Amino acid sequence: MTQRSVLVVLFDEVQSLDVTGPAEVFAAACRILGDPAAYQLRFASLDGAPVTSHSGLRLMADCALADAAPADILLVPGGDGASTPDPRLVNWLRAHGPRARRLVSVCTGSLLLAEAGLLDGRRATTHWALCARLAHRYPAVQVEPDPIFVRDGNVATSAGVTAGIDLSLALVEEDHGRDVALTIARTMVVFLRRPGNQAQFSAQLAAQTARREPLRELQQWIAEHPDDDLSVEALAQRASLSPRHFARAFHAETGTTPGRYVERVRLEYARRLLEETPDGIQEVSRAAGYGTPEAMRRAFVKTLGTAPAEYRRRFRPAPAQP
Repeated sequence: MTQRSVLVVLFDEVQSLDVTGPAEVFAAACRILGDPAAYQLRFASLDGAPVTSHSGLRLMADCALADAAPADILLVPGGDGASTPDPRLVNWLRAHGPRARRLVSVCTGSLLLAEAGLLDGRRATTHWALCARLAHRYPAVQVEPDPIFVRDGNVATSAGVTAGIDLSLALVEEDHGRDVALTIARTMVVFLRRPGNQAQFSAQLAAQTARREPLRELQQWIAEHPDDDLSVEALAQRASLSPRHFARAFHAETGTTPGRYVERVRLEYARRLLEETPDGIQEVSRAAGYGTPEAMRRAFVKTLGTAPAEYRRRFRPAPAQP
């Protein structure tokens, strides 16, 4: 069996789950495969000393980065320490990142890769709240703010925190097949696996919550009635405003247009039905307010890059075996 080394970079103010989430996935793979060396995990800090995570958790290092051997998978986590990194860490990544067979970042670890010039000319993502910053500070990086992870050649970047688990499962599936990854997902009680192009957050989180109560209540009503008439005219009437005034006020308070908000709500609702119910594509399209399966298919392909049936196949976990 092929043995792969995984080197996890540690630094003070690291996000502990960015480290432990992927580590648990790779360790579980070793147990399931019956090979403790299937993924040889090592943790390294600049000087080999323990580091203190953002939550105060102390993480031990196996060695100093300078003494670490080249790895098959070089994993760079995020955290507050990635925002103002030690120049020595950036220099080490610049020199050693290209040697890794697969270079992986979790959450704001992409800021470290970008600072080291390792994302220039590549597609990448990070935590949704930092995507604009990543794009502004590193214009050579093609930032994709929506997906939970992005793979560009041998470089993979993932969104906030738990997306590192999704990306790690994807790597295990690539190395050892779907059954192994699925067993890990069931053990960890997570989905196998959220597609990389699944949106990072819900429609309600993507948009701001309106300050005025009528619009705030309308946002909630839209989420609960995706199959209703959600045209600007109908929503304006429900908010007791003229269509023009309603559209302006909604955009000013939520940061998005009514039409875009409705699109997000319907897509999110359809995704949830595909993930959690056995309902047919036609039933789902009707319940989510699309009217026809073709209208829903166009929305899925436009936003997620995949058709509803394929989305369900990839995302909905198979029934557990008795």
